[in-house]
Amino acid sequence: MNWKNQLTTLLKIDYPIIQAPMLGVTTPEMVAAISNAGGLGSLSVGGLSPQKTLELINKTKSLTTRPFAVNLFAHDIPPINIPEAGRMLDFLYNLAKDHNLDFEKPDVKALQFYSYKDQIDILINENIPVLSFTFGILDDDSIARLKANNTVLMGTATCVKEAVLLEQKGVDAITAQGIEAGGHRGSFILDEPLPQVGLMALLPQIANKVTLPILASGAINSGRIIKAAFNLGALGVQVGTCFIASDESAAIPSYKKALANTEDTATVLTRTYSGRWARGIKNEFIDLVTNSGIAIPDYPIQNSLTTALRSQAQKQDNNQFTNMWAGQSAAGAQQKSAADIFKQLVSETEKLQ
Repeated sequence: MNWKNQLTTLLKIDYPIIQAPMLGVTTPEMVAAISNAGGLGSLSVGGLSPQKTLELINKTKSLTTRPFAVNLFAHDIPPINIPEAGRMLDFLYNLAKDHNLDFEKPDVKALQFYSYKDQIDILINENIPVLSFTFGILDDDSIARLKANNTVLMGTATCVKEAVLLEQKGVDAITAQGIEAGGHRGSFILDEPLPQVGLMALLPQIANKVTLPILASGAINSGRIIKAAFNLGALGVQVGTCFIASDESAAIPSYKKALANTEDTATVLTRTYSGRWARGIKNEFIDLVTNSGIAIPDYPIQNSLTTALRSQAQKQDNNQFTNMWAGQSAAGAQQKSAADIFKQLVSETEKLQ
């Protein structure tokens, strides 16, 4: 099978298979394993401090000499509604107390948020070859600076309109994220309803409207699905959930076990953990917050409010009170090395030729 195409040339990789950036799960070891295997590892640093961003980049560089991507969150940071955040904190405090989870209320007024603009200089100074982004579009000045540094830019679209906007801004490739994808939605047209288009419907429609290379993202876990994505107009695929159970993943053991045993209907779209729509395995926390009737603050405010509680749950290996992002094809996720999972995807795809 000839894997070479416009996307592999653009990204300087052997196989057009990209490991999805998954903040909190992806590690430098995972990123390096995929890049070393001939794909493109993706390091997620969205919302992290410049210092932490640089630390993770340097760690990844120490593990691979192959290209890897860094992923940013391209969103605006809203003002904090203090009364709303206070009501949510009171609820979270009582929830934690009822379930034997230590939870110290953060000072809402002292919450600190980092923008992608705080991280651009680091990416340029470190000569990161590929920058992917989601939740929005980088500002014109950042795009111009990155382009001048020969950085390949990949934006995320969840509908045709978003893909067209990304092409108009001069990105080099577009990740088409179907509604079945695990984790946060990349949607960024905020004055319209959340796009809920399945990948198999979304891919050909975007391919008909843009001329850029397209990556398919959403419940991709086998060679058969990869082949289908190629047939519908994708030049590459972005794979996430099947790497969450890998040896290099930072996911807690009970999360990895839940992935292997989940059913196709086990995931839901929820704002409960972060304030932004995301797909994950339904658990007790999602039910309790959803049924509380309490307004959920916007991202990244809710994300910061729930951070300490999720951290405590993870220390207890309690998967009922931390997010378990997963796509609709999560079942059967394998607990083995990321490189072996990657090689299996390649092998399965090649056998279909």
